[in-house]
Amino acid sequence: MTAKFTKTYVAGAEHIDELGHVNNAIWVQWIQDMSTSHWEAAARPEDRETYFWVVTRHEIDYRGNVAEGESVTGTTWIEGRARGATSVRRVEFRDANDKVIVSAATTWAMLERASNRLARVRPEMLEALTKEVD
Repeated sequence: MTAKFTKTYVAGAEHIDELGHVNNAIWVQWIQDMSTSHWEAAARPEDRETYFWVVTRHEIDYRGNVAEGESVTGTTWIEGRARGATSVRRVEFRDANDKVIVSAATTWAMLERASNRLARVRPEMLEALTKEVD
């Protein structure tokens, strides 16, 4: 499973911390936004209506940062097969020099909207997320 979804973010004044660069909490928000945007753009309509995802784990490596006005390109993809109700998603953010400055592995659990209970991720559900999406 290697298809990727990309999205660009620009660091605004509201994203900057006392060190003069994007705050770590903002990176987490961007990771979640990218993942949700990918699901909304690629998932089958019946799956979007029936299920939603929640994060169960973030593992993030910070190797650089950006300042106000600078942009990053985020890329996300599904890694491997689902395990029960969970799936691992990779995320990378690259700066203007194409250097990976933040990378993450996040584990997501799928829930059924009607019951808010865990639901097994079927292969055909992830298949839609493994096709290239703009």
